[in-house]
Amino acid sequence: MQVIPAESSIPKGSLGVWYLAWPSIITNLLYATSSIFAIKIVGNLGPDAIAATVTGQRVNFILQAILTGVLAGTTALIARNWGAKKYENAAEYLTATLQLVIIISSISGLLLWLFTDEIVSIFLLEDEAHLLSVVYLKYLSPFFPFFGAGIGLITALRAVGDVRTPLAVAVVMNGVAVSVMYVLVNGYLGFNSYGVLGAAIGNGLSFLFGFLVLFTLWYSNVFKIKSSTLNTINKEKIIKILDVGYPSALEQIVFQIGITAFLILIATYGTKAYAAYGIGVQLLSFAFVIGFGFSIAGSTLVGQHLGANDQKQAIRSGWGSMRLSMASMTIFGLIIVIFANELSSLMVDDPEVIRLTVLFIYLLGSMQPLMAIEFSIGGALRGAGDTRTPFIITVTCLIFIRVLLALLLFIIDAKVEYIFATLLMDYIVKGGLFLWAYRSMRWLDAYKFNETD
Repeated sequence: MQVIPAESSIPKGSLGVWYLAWPSIITNLLYATSSIFAIKIVGNLGPDAIAATVTGQRVNFILQAILTGVLAGTTALIARNWGAKKYENAAEYLTATLQLVIIISSISGLLLWLFTDEIVSIFLLEDEAHLLSVVYLKYLSPFFPFFGAGIGLITALRAVGDVRTPLAVAVVMNGVAVSVMYVLVNGYLGFNSYGVLGAAIGNGLSFLFGFLVLFTLWYSNVFKIKSSTLNTINKEKIIKILDVGYPSALEQIVFQIGITAFLILIATYGTKAYAAYGIGVQLLSFAFVIGFGFSIAGSTLVGQHLGANDQKQAIRSGWGSMRLSMASMTIFGLIIVIFANELSSLMVDDPEVIRLTVLFIYLLGSMQPLMAIEFSIGGALRGAGDTRTPFIITVTCLIFIRVLLALLLFIIDAKVEYIFATLLMDYIVKGGLFLWAYRSMRWLDAYKFNETD
């Protein structure tokens, strides 16, 4: 006889969205803060060290984005099974998820270790910035399997509505990352000063620690979603995860290629422009992660309500996620814009880097309401199993607006400020397309959930 967890009711309405969103928001704010601290800690070492850290974070984020894309299948399938009260099925999908992400992240880590120099060369960094980036990524890559497995466990927990455990783990992980980085970068407590290498080791150890905590709790059956053996590969469920998630994974791959191409264009304007872009993104990430929190909430609720055959609540969850996301991201974005100069000055003391960072924040900060639509509605569509529509919208806007427009401006020798401004048109068009897609209601039948799922 299957035991039904006590916390099996699905949250409803805007309060339900907020209930699931706020722990995820704080969790991701902690991760964003850790990234900011990493840049700040190495900031005294100069623009080359900042550029290396930005590059390392970018490559790490590429892996995270690809895994997140694949895990859109995990979210949709676990959430629907949980909403349909098929708890054993949900648990089996978690095991299949762990097996899948460990394989992907292990291969990624090995390739990065073997071809670090070639991968860093893509960013067109010069001399010391290039060498420091190689060091950062070389010593971060062995920790990728722990990073991937941790993301897999966190995704599954969020899909069943457990958003507080990831928050608690994030608090500890960020404490480990910042503490170790601070000590090893500066050479405190009797350690040598390892510079950028110390920042890489600090991040890597936090990945390891987070995984060990999550895996121990899961394997001990502390979570609502129970553990099952990892010894047997469940090919059928891995294939289903990939079937739902692969468009989202392709979306992330193409998106990251486009972002990398955009970064390469920025890098041609020099290390200072490159560093300014990295700092600006990190500062505005405090607003981005709020949108990501609502994306998680909307995705979980839409999936669970569809699993429970409640389309009305599924639709309401998507709109509620969008409204709350727009309000929250706009407020946080405005605060960052108002204090752009002060925040930039805290990160670096180079006048030109500060000037470009402030300009970037002004431009992208104005796009927060439209970015909120992309986060929330995109999450709702993926939670329904419609991973193809976000893929088409994102890739179309990325290739034909952001990258091509930026390339045209580069060809006519436009200033880097105009390259930054191409982001505005990208988000204007993208926001409109996501609204159109959600209003069409075609996503309700995007994925046919059946008894074998």
